[in-house]
Amino acid sequence: MEEAWRGSKPQVAEYMTRDVATVSPEASVEAVAVRIAESDDHSGYPVCERRRVEGFVTARDLLLAEPEEPIWKVMTTDLIVAHPEMKVTDAARVILRSGIQKLPVVDDAGNLVGIISNADVIRSQIERATPEKVGKLIRTLENIHGIELDQERRTVPLRELIPTQGRVYADELEGRRYELEHGLAEPLVVIDNAGTLLLADGHHRTLAADRLGIDEMDAYVILTESRVDLGMMRTAEKEELSTLEDIEVVDYARHPLVETTKRLQSDGE
Repeated sequence: MEEAWRGSKPQVAEYMTRDVATVSPEASVEAVAVRIAESDDHSGYPVCERRRVEGFVTARDLLLAEPEEPIWKVMTTDLIVAHPEMKVTDAARVILRSGIQKLPVVDDAGNLVGIISNADVIRSQIERATPEKVGKLIRTLENIHGIELDQERRTVPLRELIPTQGRVYADELEGRRYELEHGLAEPLVVIDNAGTLLLADGHHRTLAADRLGIDEMDAYVILTESRVDLGMMRTAEKEELSTLEDIEVVDYARHPLVETTKRLQSDGE
């Protein structure tokens, strides 16, 4: 079982945005400037000819250019790119050291397959369900209860899940909503305790999905042969958690770390 859950570090392909907006080398400076000005999300674009990356153009590249000039005359051609099989941690080092915010992701043929940003790198470290994480939970439960557990990967109905966490934070909830809308969500971690489905990890993702009208999600499911008196089940009962509606959404300003920071600042004044 431990071998089955052994995995590698997350790769760029798992977190990159696949639907990438691009511009043609023959597009005019004026046309691209208008696109950037009208966009809330883009300050630059990969320049592609039939999906092959030829360069990258940013708002800064356009500042002193003539409006009618083609983009290939002003774009940056000395590119730093990532490969889809590159580790996210390595991409993070490149982003940090180069000072750029986004890396085009190209395959072995030089074709654009995605783009990874500093925000994607941060997201890769937040609420991520990994085989190692699931394997650790399985081993912990087996040691505590003296039982053997099995696991499988399947979709689970959200309305049958019993939460084991009483609150989620609004800012993270918005982030998980964005991921779901762009097909980037990680699997949940669920314990099937003899038919009772306990949500062990992924409360923000689950609540965001429910609000989007999603009925089921992909999950790592830990299976018990018979009903086990799990601590997280007792926690759910103690906090009166039985459905997703029982989860409280709190503002980031009420996050314990923020409250602690504010209190320390007040004490220091």
